[in-house]
Amino acid sequence: MRAPSGAAQDWARPAHGLDWTCRQTLDHLALGLTGYAGLLIARSDDRYITLFASLDPEATVPACLEGLRIAVSFLTTTVRDTPAEARAWHPWGHSDAAGFAAMGITELTLHTYDITRGLGLPWSPPDGLSAAVLARLFPGAPSGHRPSDTLLWCTGRAPLPGLPRRTDWQWDGTVRRPPGP
Repeated sequence: MRAPSGAAQDWARPAHGLDWTCRQTLDHLALGLTGYAGLLIARSDDRYITLFASLDPEATVPACLEGLRIAVSFLTTTVRDTPAEARAWHPWGHSDAAGFAAMGITELTLHTYDITRGLGLPWSPPDGLSAAVLARLFPGAPSGHRPSDTLLWCTGRAPLPGLPRRTDWQWDGTVRRPPGP
């Protein structure tokens, strides 16, 4: 099996804009995605769950990426199997399965950006995923810019023309009624 591009890089480097290394950011992703699945399964009203998952600190980067794929699969399966009316606690708003899916996509795209920038690799969030996340988690996001640029601005990673880089941010995970007649 061929190692993914960038796997041979120095993952002890800081991830772009974070206090974590690139390798620690992978662990954060695995923990977060598994945690989102757990919150949806437990449907807690007021707290985090007690299950914490992490990657083996001795594992190679390709093995850690496999672990991350497993965490993505946990969340994907949980989102698919969670009834539409189910709600679960998150500190940034009680949410439904679609909200937790958007949170997972946000974590994956933003931290992939942080890692690739830290490793000096070119990558930016896909516009289609960015647009979906903006619509679900950032309803007040400015319009008129590429969705990926707007997502990076909403999460404090980049300025937008005419708007300074944000220093404080959070998404809104609450369930909103879709516009209708």
